[in-house]
Amino acid sequence: MTRIATPATIADAPLAAQPLLEAVKKQLGTVPNLFRVVANSPAALEGYLGLSGALGKGKLPAATRERIALAVAEINGCTYCLSAHSYLGKTLAKLDDAEILANRHGHSNDAKADAAVQFAAQVTKARGHVGDADLAAVKLAGYDDAQIVEIVLHVALNTWTIYLTVVARTVLDFPGAAELAA
Repeated sequence: MTRIATPATIADAPLAAQPLLEAVKKQLGTVPNLFRVVANSPAALEGYLGLSGALGKGKLPAATRERIALAVAEINGCTYCLSAHSYLGKTLAKLDDAEILANRHGHSNDAKADAAVQFAAQVTKARGHVGDADLAAVKLAGYDDAQIVEIVLHVALNTWTIYLTVVARTVLDFPGAAELAA
């Protein structure tokens, strides 16, 4: 059971959050529970959507952003985020099942994306304290400083949504992601 209120409808959310939730509904066709929980704080929702939107205009392709989200969700053990990003990865970023599985293991079947996902996984595991070799590897794969900043910011944004989802015990409203084999 959720520990932070999840407004049942857009009209049930705080007034200042309602137009933001309408924009989410227009973009996704629905308003996932995570957004409803964040809407308890219109300022937090505005910040989340603003940062997410700005990163969407960045240098990393949508598929790489989803790959990073999957790796970070797996490392943090967030069923909600794994399920959401498995669904979004498949439907929006057109990732296949093998790619999603590789991402959950902190890799990619695409050589360049693999370096970004591995770096993101290391940033997550090391809480930012990556080694020189980690940074050199992602640069060697062709990522520039701007893209590296974006990778780190995607890790941070996904970690924030994971923490909120776990704290709130947000009810899953995506098809559940399968458990990884031990």
